[in-house]
Amino acid sequence: MNESLLRELVPAVIGVLVRRGADFASAEDAVQEALIRALDTWPDDPPRDAKAWLVAVAWRKFLDDNRSQSARRGREVAVDAEPASGPVPMADDSLQLYFLCAHPTLSPSAAVALTLRAVGGLTTRQIAAAYLVPEATMAQRISRAKRRIAGRPLDRPGDLGTVLRVLYLVFNEGYGGDVDLAAEAIRLTRQVVDLTDDPEAAGLLALMLLHHARRASRTGPGGQLIPLGRQDRSLWETTMIADGVAILQCALARDRLGEYQAQAAIAALHADASCADETDWVQIVEWYDELLRLTDSPVVRLNRAVAVGEADGPHAGLAALAGLDRDLPRYSAVSAYLHERAGDLDLAAQLYAEAAHAAASVAERDHLTREAARLRQRPAR
Repeated sequence: MNESLLRELVPAVIGVLVRRGADFASAEDAVQEALIRALDTWPDDPPRDAKAWLVAVAWRKFLDDNRSQSARRGREVAVDAEPASGPVPMADDSLQLYFLCAHPTLSPSAAVALTLRAVGGLTTRQIAAAYLVPEATMAQRISRAKRRIAGRPLDRPGDLGTVLRVLYLVFNEGYGGDVDLAAEAIRLTRQVVDLTDDPEAAGLLALMLLHHARRASRTGPGGQLIPLGRQDRSLWETTMIADGVAILQCALARDRLGEYQAQAAIAALHADASCADETDWVQIVEWYDELLRLTDSPVVRLNRAVAVGEADGPHAGLAALAGLDRDLPRYSAVSAYLHERAGDLDLAAQLYAEAAHAAASVAERDHLTREAARLRQRPAR
């Protein structure tokens, strides 16, 4: 049985139930029950029309729950007319469902959880395992998100930018438990690209593919982080890189530049270099300038300082770093790298140690600690 197909049908089926009069929370619960039944019955008795089967089973589940919970006969009559079985129209509300799950009133964590459940078709247990939290905690998070958007119809255009930010958050979580969130984000973003034909959505998809193609080279046998410049590029997935570059080129050709397209262009330049020394840092700086024009983000300025240091020398990079808030995440790590390049190894070692103390993950802390130790243990002149 194709579980990927099942998950792809989830938003369309929820949309059908909502259009028939179900509230979002009840529709989503009914579809989850239909998915469980599908996993049990389809291997032995697959339906001819998967979507129609899911709609029929989920709709009956909704009616059963509605009847059992309602004490008013009038409400039963309103929902009792079950549509005739048969093919379900191809048009669906998948995009509107993306907008609803990424509603601006939801916190980022709630929007991510609800998107993975209602649009991605993942179970609460799978989402909880991926985010390393108890299942009960994730269930409460999803329930609160459902209550927050209760009563909001699927008849208003949403903010595509919010949807893309949520998908970017999913991608950045990477892998955990039995769900590859990076791969799931790529799958969902492909759907959004197909639904919107938007160049910025395509830019995000290209960015994800270009980063995901380098995944196998990012860590060593013991799980230690390997910086981009030291990665084994023979491990990069060239087919995925070619796919990402082709998608990016089509998006850029539409002349509606956005931040994800600019980030993807930087990633493509890294992917294009056969070794670190062949990286076109001058062009990368130019793309960072475009990205700054679009976002004016301190994080972008921090990353740009690294690129300037590679293109024009470490002292130029340190000059680009001047003026930025020293409490900015990764500031000390960037400063350490540039000071090492400039030859101030004692200060670089100190800054690496400071960066390790403030690291956001164990893997990053261990990497920065090793960098500090490497400089401190160098042979004396």
